[in-house]
Amino acid sequence: MPLLRLFLAWLAMAPCVAAAQVVPASQGEIAVSELKRPNVVVVLRHASAPGVGDPPGFKLDDCSTQRNLDANGRQQAARLGTSWKAAGFRPTRVYSSAWCRCQDTARLIDLGPVRVQPLLNSFFGADAQRREAQTAQLSRFIDGLDPRGGPYLLVTHQVVITALTGHGADSGGGAAIELQPDGAARRTRVLPAAGLD
Repeated sequence: MPLLRLFLAWLAMAPCVAAAQVVPASQGEIAVSELKRPNVVVVLRHASAPGVGDPPGFKLDDCSTQRNLDANGRQQAARLGTSWKAAGFRPTRVYSSAWCRCQDTARLIDLGPVRVQPLLNSFFGADAQRREAQTAQLSRFIDGLDPRGGPYLLVTHQVVITALTGHGADSGGGAAIELQPDGAARRTRVLPAAGLD
């Protein structure tokens, strides 16, 4: 049964990968010390929350109905915040999906007030039209951020990161998008996941 769930999760993400040319392909990994640049947008997958998707009938306004961070995930998010603070990463804005596991990750990282941004919400299991429309809107939102006014932190889900960048992300990992002030193509680099040990 677990293999079936993984296969179904892969099938749900496959169209996202095919349509994920919104942001240029990754050009290597980004060092934590580089995150503090004002043109960097960190797009982070929530910390460890075992499972796939959410239980049937879950509600966004009721965390008890959702898949949530486990103890490892809470520790992972807190350690990530400590590490980023030590490296000088202080985002000017922190945005999160409405899902509790994303908001909890953002709060435990503790790098500023958390604003819910619905464009970061999961579209796991949604039809291709919705995925593509939301990804395009999110891309425009990112393009609208001031490349001199960051850095920025966006906490979201793997399906969103894959659709946006063409790359998957482990829990506590993601991508760093570098905005260009002259309107040139954005550069995207992989942000390795924070360890759980």
